[in-house]
Amino acid sequence: MIVEQLGLVDFRNYTVADLSLHPGPNVFVGRNGQGKTNLVEAVAYLATLGSHRVSSDAPMVRDGAEAAIVRARLAHGDRRVLLELQLNRTGSNKARVNGSAVRTAELPRYAQVVLFAPEDLQIVRGDPSARRRFADALLIQRTPRLAGVLADYDRVLRQRGALLKSARARGIRGDALSTLDVWDDKLVALGTEVIQARLALAADLSEPVAAAYTAIAGADHEPRLEWALSVRGGDPEEGDSASSDAADPASIAEQFRAALAARRAAELERGLNLVGPHRDDLVLRVRGLPVRGYASHGESWSVALALRLASAELLRAESRLGDPVLILDDVFAELDAGRRARLAELAGGYEQVIVTSAVEEDVPDGLRAHVVRVEAGRILEEADA
Repeated sequence: MIVEQLGLVDFRNYTVADLSLHPGPNVFVGRNGQGKTNLVEAVAYLATLGSHRVSSDAPMVRDGAEAAIVRARLAHGDRRVLLELQLNRTGSNKARVNGSAVRTAELPRYAQVVLFAPEDLQIVRGDPSARRRFADALLIQRTPRLAGVLADYDRVLRQRGALLKSARARGIRGDALSTLDVWDDKLVALGTEVIQARLALAADLSEPVAAAYTAIAGADHEPRLEWALSVRGGDPEEGDSASSDAADPASIAEQFRAALAARRAAELERGLNLVGPHRDDLVLRVRGLPVRGYASHGESWSVALALRLASAELLRAESRLGDPVLILDDVFAELDAGRRARLAELAGGYEQVIVTSAVEEDVPDGLRAHVVRVEAGRILEEADA
């Protein structure tokens, strides 16, 4: 997949922007705060329906405007498709494909992007929520219909949580809240599908992550990833990680129901949903130790990069759209010379790569075929190196 043209209106610090992109590597160069990352944020949003920098859409709408427009012409071989997205400060967003209105959830069917940014260190070093977001964003790109499943699960979770809080306020304990059973059924049905999809994703990522880590780090530290599931006991969200032993004979749904029954008193006492995929954690290890708390700075960077490169390899292998667009946002300045060179070699094999950097010389020569200079929300220069 190639992004041939990108247009923005009232997006971040851009009043209007129109930019042509090339197959192969493209580099956006400019001082920090000028708008380089805003460009790649817009591209990635079309594929992931979210930002890697903020949790809501409002900050992406330029101050003083009510809506932002992102328009991109994509090439899938000889086929061209025009995606248009209207991000509203309030209310639902709107989308079009080739001029026809569609649900925004349809956009990832046409756009596939893998973005790596310094914020990705939080995937390996941060709270479990960062790892869940990473996994779910990749699930949506891999299987777009899961966007609806995840949204439905979140809705049921909110409604069930409101019921638990109400019961707590009224002093209801034990099995006195019979209406909770209805929400348990919905939570189990949707949550089981999410858990099974996440387990399959971890299994499919295992070999690509190991290969990418060795290629980036120049050493095999035996990276591993597995899910710690709240339905199997404990609470990974609070640091009590239960094993995700795939040999457990009980089905996920059976374990889910048993865990809900075991934790019902605690849920009513605290007014919280304590069981389900919203409490799970993707445990990452190198050299047999958890990355979080044990890995060095270089190892953490290598794991984070490996997760993104493995994601790109997975999408590349499965997609009918061709390679995903690989975006490296302000990454090279953080890497030593060895990792820079190895990352550039790996990235150079993709149909299209977009790199941002404050200093052009931080980007290896092999990725500087086409350079775009950005200053204060303006595209100043486009030049072939």
